[in-house]
Formats: sequence, C-alpha cells, structure tokens
Amino acid sequence: AEQGHVSSQLNLGTMYYNGENVQQDHKEAVKWYTKAAEQGHPKAQYNLGTMYYNGEGIQQDHKQALKWYTKAAEQGHVKAQYNLGFMYDNGEGVQQDDKKAIEWYTKAAEQGHVSSQFNLGTMYYNGENVQQDHKEALKWYTKAAELDDMDAQYNLGFMYDNGEGVQQDDKKAIEWYTKAAEQGHTSAQYNLGLMYYNGEGAQQDYKEAFKWYAKAAEQGHTKAQYNLAIMYRKGEGVQQDDKEAVKWYTKAAEQGHVKAQYNLA
Repeated sequence: AEQGHVSSQLNLGTMYYNGENVQQDHKEAVKWYTKAAEQGHPKAQYNLGTMYYNGEGIQQDHKQALKWYTKAAEQGHVKAQYNLGFMYDNGEGVQQDDKKAIEWYTKAAEQGHVSSQFNLGTMYYNGENVQQDHKEALKWYTKAAELDDMDAQYNLGFMYDNGEGVQQDDKKAIEWYTKAAEQGHTSAQYNLGLMYYNGEGAQQDYKEAFKWYAKAAEQGHTKAQYNLAIMYRKGEGVQQDDKEAVKWYTKAAEQGHVKAQYNLA
C-alpha cells in the first residue's frame, strides 16, 4: 500500500474503518481512502465522500463530499450517483438544483437503484422543476415497485386507482395496493379495505375489507378506525360487537374524526 498499490490502499482503509484485525481508526481510514481515491479508484472516492459527508475521521465537509461523490459518480458508481442526486436535490454542499438532481438520479435509476427510481417518479409526478409527467412517473414507480419498494407500490396502486398517467384500472390498483399493504403500508391497507368494501376491482368482500381496515386501524389510521367501528356496529364481515365499535369510534374520535365524535355523543 505504501508503494501506491491502489486496491491495497482501499483494503487498508476499509480495515481501519471497520476495525478488522487492527484498532478501528477513522483517521487512518481517511488517509488510505484518500491515497486510493487520488489514484482514481471509484469505491475509495465514494467511501471518502461518505466520510466527509458524515464527518467520520475528518471535519464534516459537504463540499468535499460532493467533490468525491462526483468523481466516483462519473465513473459509474451507482451509490455515488444517487448521493450526488440527493445532494443536488436538497442543496447540500452545493446550490439546490433539480435538473442536476434528475440527471444523477436518472443515471443511478438506469442502473437499477431503487431509491433513485422512486425519487425520480416523485419528481415527475409533482413536476418539481421538470415538466410534470405522470407517464414518466408511472414508469419509474413501476421499476421501483417491481424491486419491492413499498412506497412505490402504493403510489403505483394510487395512479391505477385514479387513472393518472395510465388507463384507470381497479384490478391493477388492488394488485399494487396489496403488495404495499402486505409490507405494512397503512394507506395501502386502508385503500384496499375500501375497495373490498365497495367491490371495486374485486368481488365485494366484507371479511377482506374488515381484515385490511383492522391492519390500518391498528397502525393508527383514523378513517380505518372509524370504518372498523361501523363494521363492528353493523356486524359486517365480523360478529356484531358494540363494545368493539365504541372502542374504535373512541380511537378515531381521539384523533379528531368528527363523525366518530358525533357517534359517541
């Protein structure tokens, strides 16, 4: 490593960083990562950027982080591309710049980076300093959703549900809401409950509606708590139970749900 062997320098940096077979020493890690980074090693450049970003073993310096992330990103390092996009997106170490953010998120997204795909979807969906484009948003949300990103799955379900950037399709909405709901996404659970209750995109099924409302309600979703109370009161999809109805009306009311408050009065 002393003779300038770049991968040895990187490995030494990593050993000092993690404390593998040596005393953990972030300053030493910075020293060796810097040597490898200056020789153009993308992983060392990325690691150095991260240490500057977090202030590990060296004074925190977002401008230096940006510099090293840029070098790594230009060599195709996917996490560096994402981090660079994030820094431009949030104006860290550099003037906030949505165009630059989109440029770097796109490079990372095209390499399959899930968070970049999700962020791109959101920027196109909201038209953040880019022409609002729901089709483009749908494209990137789909890629992220197929890689199991829960929020992308929910957003995709929402877009199919409301016909945004795509033909309205209740079955597709249910498909993507279900994937997100199974990962614990509260709004997806609630929307799924709603669709089964009303028979949208699936056979009307009070038991399924109850199941998903219950999951969302247990996570504190106010409307789900209110709807669950109604189902207990009417005995829809569950044994009629006034005590349970009151319990869930109360939870919803405590969160400011007006109809729940009225039903308790």
